[in-house]
Amino acid sequence: QVQLQESGPGLVKPSQTLSLTCTVSGGAITADGYYWDWIRRAPGKGMEWMGAIHYSGVTYYSPSLKSRASISRETSKNQFTLQLSSVAPEDTAVYYCARRATLADNFHDHWGQGTQVTVSS
Repeated sequence: QVQLQESGPGLVKPSQTLSLTCTVSGGAITADGYYWDWIRRAPGKGMEWMGAIHYSGVTYYSPSLKSRASISRETSKNQFTLQLSSVAPEDTAVYYCARRATLADNFHDHWGQGTQVTVSS
């Protein structure tokens, strides 16, 4: 059974860079065909897709975040990481990592439990 677990700081100051890691167990992030996503939900808002890294290493980003977001991976640790620069209070959200088989729809078959990130001085 594939499991995902987010980790990172719960509190970040404005203008700093947020770094979150998703540790995957039960399946390799290099397994054929899968996309590994970062998604967030801000208070009172819906889910926002932030970006993804394909099993091949190709990355995809939401146009609204492309200039601030960076996704990378550490295959030896079976982890992938989100870095979000120049954070502001509007980046306060619960951040999730998730897996899906295609970018053609929004179905994710495995999710992490989510981690709360608050941006505040």
